Amino acid sequence: MARRNLNDLLAFVTVAREGSFTRAAATLGVTQSALSQAISGLEARLRIRLLTRTTRSVSPTAAGERLALAIGHRFDEIEAELDALTDLRDKPAGTVRLTSGDHVLHTTLLPKLAPLLLKYPDVKVEFDVCYGFRDIVADRFDAGVRLGDYIDKDMIAVPIGPELRMAAVATPAYFAANPGPATPRELIAHRCINIRFSAQSGVYVWEFERDGQPLNVRVDGQVVFNTTPHVVAAALAGLGIAFLPEEEFAPHIEQGRLVRVLEDWCPPFAGYYLYYPSRRQSSPAFSLVLDALRVSPAA
Repeated sequence: MARRNLNDLLAFVTVAREGSFTRAAATLGVTQSALSQAISGLEARLRIRLLTRTTRSVSPTAAGERLALAIGHRFDEIEAELDALTDLRDKPAGTVRLTSGDHVLHTTLLPKLAPLLLKYPDVKVEFDVCYGFRDIVADRFDAGVRLGDYIDKDMIAVPIGPELRMAAVATPAYFAANPGPATPRELIAHRCINIRFSAQSGVYVWEFERDGQPLNVRVDGQVVFNTTPHVVAAALAGLGIAFLPEEEFAPHIEQGRLVRVLEDWCPPFAGYYLYYPSRRQSSPAFSLVLDALRVSPAA
């Protein structure tokens, strides 16, 4: 009976996290019918409804949400301990799930992790590209990558790159037709290329600072993107002024395809950090990934 309860509880937690019987069944490697029967049996034994089912979605009831929060991380801890047993093997093994933006993935994560993956063929890394704010615990990621200023205080944060600076740029042709702004406030009169990090968030408000005084400007333009490579492409196409970390534009600035303005309004700020829950039990694979990415704050 205890074994069946554990299996049914795992089935419930997976459905609650996935929000779908189809995805949960694929994750667990069982049929949807078996999964539905397991949940129904668990609800019958507890004499309380745990999931609200509609034709389009599945979501936890209040009781289901309470149960998922109480036991979900326990299964994560068991999985981490099982992964930790690979310490006893000749070669580390396991899968590490990371969520990050596009730019840091190809400039930092892949270059640093490629030698590790070549050295340890049984270590796997799953990358999720997302510009919104992910709940890495609820979405079962081992860690996320975010700018240091935006990490929750209850997370462990490890620097993986140097400080960054923002850059406002446009093509020489754009500035020939539209004299460059002398202050951030003058951006209001320009066509600007906006970015929205997630469907639920507003358009990013451009953040400047000089002599310790911040100045935020809400700009306007003809295009809005949710990924940075498209912002760069739009700037190169002459669609207006773009505003991203200077690394995104570096080769184009060096070769004269883009011109930088308002540089004295763009001081350095905390760069990218790998962050993960403080209660997380580190598997050998995760420890290797962490060590490969980590840099000292002075680097």
